[in-house]
Amino acid sequence: MPRARFQNQDDWQTAAAYETGSGCLSFYLLPPFAVLVIAGFLTLLALNSPISTSALMINNPSSSDPSLAITTPITPLLASQYKTSSSGLSPIFTREVQYWGDDLVRWANAASLDPNLAAVVMQIESCGDPQAVSRSGAMGLFQVMPFHFHRGENSYSPNTNALRGMNYLSRSLAAGGGNARLALAGYNGGIGVIARGEGTWAAETKRYVYYGAPIYEDARSGATSSPMLDEWYRKYGAGLCQQANRRLGISP
Repeated sequence: MPRARFQNQDDWQTAAAYETGSGCLSFYLLPPFAVLVIAGFLTLLALNSPISTSALMINNPSSSDPSLAITTPITPLLASQYKTSSSGLSPIFTREVQYWGDDLVRWANAASLDPNLAAVVMQIESCGDPQAVSRSGAMGLFQVMPFHFHRGENSYSPNTNALRGMNYLSRSLAAGGGNARLALAGYNGGIGVIARGEGTWAAETKRYVYYGAPIYEDARSGATSSPMLDEWYRKYGAGLCQQANRRLGISP
């Protein structure tokens, strides 16, 4: 991420005037006093020399395509909680999601998100099918609703779909104070549900969190398998992932 450097560059300028004769600084006191003055001056320089420190700035990544800039601000407090990785995803996710591994890392890092959290969303939403569409009209890899796209954007383009999906996930995470469980609830039910009691959440949102939060915890903690992901696959994900598998042309 871009970094800004803040420096204390105060220049210390010291001058000393000495008088000869019988004043306060007599000839006999001048040599030891001069030594003390010089020593003090050198100490002052050591304590006040310019110091270079770096501070994290949560800015948008540069891009040759301005339309792909992440527009959601992320506070440094929240950003410090994200564990981004360039080494890939947790192995718990299905082959269809692993297919997008490098892209997930890139998309998530651009939004200051944990790639594994982005992978949880993709897993549940589309299982990696870029052409997925829901009965409510949500589209693509991250099942983004049409009103989140800008005019002229291809909502099924993986990069564009990821941009809008990660944007909303970032906002949801910020609204939830960095709590991944609340972020998942907000992603599914709308950010407004985060401020309401869980008892008011729709059944779909409760189910989304029931599976999503433990799956994310397994991925984040370094587990090599996830019983909750296996359960989700058996109950809800098998057909979705088979469709994604065919769409992506992954060999059996």
